[in-house]
Amino acid sequence: MPYQSTKTYGHEVGLSACFRQWRADSHCQYLHGYALSVKLVFEANTLDANNWVVDFGSLKPIKAWLQDTFDHTTLVAEDDPDFDRMLALQRQGLIQFVGVPATGCEAFAELIYKHVSNWLGTAYKPNVVGLHATAPHVRLMSVEVREHGANSALYLRGKL
Repeated sequence: MPYQSTKTYGHEVGLSACFRQWRADSHCQYLHGYALSVKLVFEANTLDANNWVVDFGSLKPIKAWLQDTFDHTTLVAEDDPDFDRMLALQRQGLIQFVGVPATGCEAFAELIYKHVSNWLGTAYKPNVVGLHATAPHVRLMSVEVREHGANSALYLRGKL
């Protein structure tokens, strides 16, 4: 039976992002923001030399990327008709602009899933003495992005 472990970057981490769903026929079409939380679920058929699925201490680059992407940023979908206007706001020093393929919890979960999966396959080095190879045995199974206690979205392995 496979092992699973989770890593959560909760609301207290401060991933306070602003975005909008420009296609929405509701108040979601307006710029608004949340202190997002992110939950990563890892899986492995075997444990590493420390009896871990994933070395949580080695996830610092993931936390840094999450902060660069979601902490006090304005995320703008590449197909947003106001993309250039939002970019101009960054040039004026009014926002920290991040262009993304799409916005919303579902899209953010997919974006995070792809980034973390790529990192696991290319850069993950467990913080274990004498173990320097990447760890192909570790898989990212899901990413959950939560706006607040009532709303979240999941992106699951195998949906790429």
